[in-house]
Amino acid sequence: MSTPTLPPTFRALRMVKDDAGIRPEFQQLTLSDLGEGDTLVRVQCSSLNYKDGLAVMGRPGVLRRYPIIPGIDLAGEVVSSDSAEYRPGDGVILTGWGSGEKVDGGYSELARVPAASLVPLPPGTDAVWAMSVGTAGFTAMLAVMALEEGGVSPTGGEVLVTGAAGGVGSTAVRLLAKAGFSVTASTGRPEESDYLRGLGASEVIGRGDLTPNRPLEKERWAGVVDTVGGQTLAAAVAATRTHGVVAACGNAGGAELHTTVFPFILRGVTLAGIDSNTCPVPRRRAAWDRLARDLPASALAGVTQRRPLSDVPALAAQILAGQVRGRTVIDVAPEPASPS
Repeated sequence: MSTPTLPPTFRALRMVKDDAGIRPEFQQLTLSDLGEGDTLVRVQCSSLNYKDGLAVMGRPGVLRRYPIIPGIDLAGEVVSSDSAEYRPGDGVILTGWGSGEKVDGGYSELARVPAASLVPLPPGTDAVWAMSVGTAGFTAMLAVMALEEGGVSPTGGEVLVTGAAGGVGSTAVRLLAKAGFSVTASTGRPEESDYLRGLGASEVIGRGDLTPNRPLEKERWAGVVDTVGGQTLAAAVAATRTHGVVAACGNAGGAELHTTVFPFILRGVTLAGIDSNTCPVPRRRAAWDRLARDLPASALAGVTQRRPLSDVPALAAQILAGQVRGRTVIDVAPEPASPS
């Protein structure tokens, strides 16, 4: 792979593990520090997701090796590639495929990745837009597509979004409202009610309003995008209407699911799992192309904040504490030097 002249070192946030424990460190790395891959990308932006918070805070079960660069998303420009798919200067996006978990991720000014893990940046968009969408928005779009493919339509009744103030939830609310659905947003943060109504929710309910009491509750939801899991998901399934679809994509509220078969065999409810990590490339491209159409930068400005790479350790603690609303774009590219 032919590589243009690059600075001898570049900045990255790296997770290290030693006798003192697991911690993040900002380091100056060389290309030899990066893992395998046929494409070198100059990273312009990454993003902050709940899983990134877990990784940077050293929580167990996320990172598979050390040292490793976290950051499950990245967007930037191809520097060089051995693949005929990409040329220098092409804008690309990477989400999933173990990035920032099994292999080095996006919190680095340079990344070496397989071309097969990339998708082209849609025409008319940029890296900031891509990371204001990020894994959260991509996951939300996959969930919306699952509802639509399962036959849920705007005329079929209410749809529910749980964990609605988070990154996946807030994007799902906006996408569903834009598509004409009547959206009920569930959140554990009642102070976010105005924010969620501004995204298009017609009703906002509390997390406590979703408590499973019986195997089958009164039919209410034509479709559900659940980002919470646990008893919230169980309650949503129990109240889903006949032939409704529940798209499950998170477990912030617990990984266990205590329910019965009755919603599935008596009402024909579909429980659709959303896996954004290993989603096939054709479906990835379809989702990103639709996101470019349905979620322009202007629609994201009010729900997105931009922060420098140096803020990631503090932001990691905040997102785990439920203190981050909407989307956070991480500016990875170094700031231009001030003129002397």
